[in-house]
Amino acid sequence: MRKTTLITGGAGYIGSHTALQLVEAGRCVLILDNLSNSSRESITRLEQLSHSNIDFIEGDIRDAALLDEIFSTFDIDAVLHFAGLKAVAQSVRRPMEYYANNVVGTLNLCQAMARAHVFNLVFSSSATVYGEPATTPIVEALGTGKPANPYGRSKLMIEELLTDLTLADSRWNIAVLRYFNPIGAHPSGQLGEAPNGQPNNLLPCLTQVAMGLSSALTVYGNDYPTADGTCVRDYIHVLDLAEGHLKALQVLQAEPGLHIWNLGTGIGYSVLQIISGFEDVTGISIPYRFAERRAGDVAECWADAGKAERELGWSAQRDLTQMLIDSWRWQSNNPRGYSAQPAPLLAVGMK
Repeated sequence: MRKTTLITGGAGYIGSHTALQLVEAGRCVLILDNLSNSSRESITRLEQLSHSNIDFIEGDIRDAALLDEIFSTFDIDAVLHFAGLKAVAQSVRRPMEYYANNVVGTLNLCQAMARAHVFNLVFSSSATVYGEPATTPIVEALGTGKPANPYGRSKLMIEELLTDLTLADSRWNIAVLRYFNPIGAHPSGQLGEAPNGQPNNLLPCLTQVAMGLSSALTVYGNDYPTADGTCVRDYIHVLDLAEGHLKALQVLQAEPGLHIWNLGTGIGYSVLQIISGFEDVTGISIPYRFAERRAGDVAECWADAGKAERELGWSAQRDLTQMLIDSWRWQSNNPRGYSAQPAPLLAVGMK
């Protein structure tokens, strides 16, 4: 039986791109996803792009019996853990769901791993664990802060849980990847970000306006202490993130213990800069309107990813133009995401 990497949340945006990277690198993967914010169609697309069959189980990481069955059936040697809820504004409105899904779900997963004697884990964390950063760019050595929302607090709780595991039991080998704002899509236009329901992140909202699916983009806050008053973030291509996970898994197997790495570009862009960049790339004007700040948002946040470059041999390779081109190609090819009945394609193109 071949060694298998379990990918929780592998049908989702980042998980699916990472799954493809692993398969292309010759690894055997098993995807577990409850499809609460993803689609079975992404698995079909993965199989088409990789020219291979992908093992997929629809299920939840909070189902202990299912996890035990998975670990007893497959020869799993490592887990990449993406499963969880991730919308900042939604976490403010529905905190209990975030703690139940993210924290309790991760605890359940780790308990199942321990029962199966599987101790290699790569965890999908977030820059939100830094809270409102005192300085930018953010380096890992500064330590975590006070996250501004329940989503970030759930990620920090999980990091503390994983730290305690490695302190209590030296068999655990854990990579914590704190990444910033993933955008972009697979260059084929077949994999991309396709949230169920109303999108929460900037790029899906922006591209839906460009497609005519929404009348205007809502920009939350224009009174932040930034150059143009809008939030500044470190946007990173999803394929660069996926490559970071593969690098982390390789290093983890060679250098056991607990590792924490930022994955970002080290460049911050404001919301208005993203809008302007998209207009330059596509030639499409994006109408927008300002609204009140969203609860839980910080003013600016971007990474120092030097530690990942030194220890993983990883750095972001794709610039903002490529991120925007790939995002637009995905949305143009898939106006309704992975829906089986997409809307008619609009006339689209690049400048």
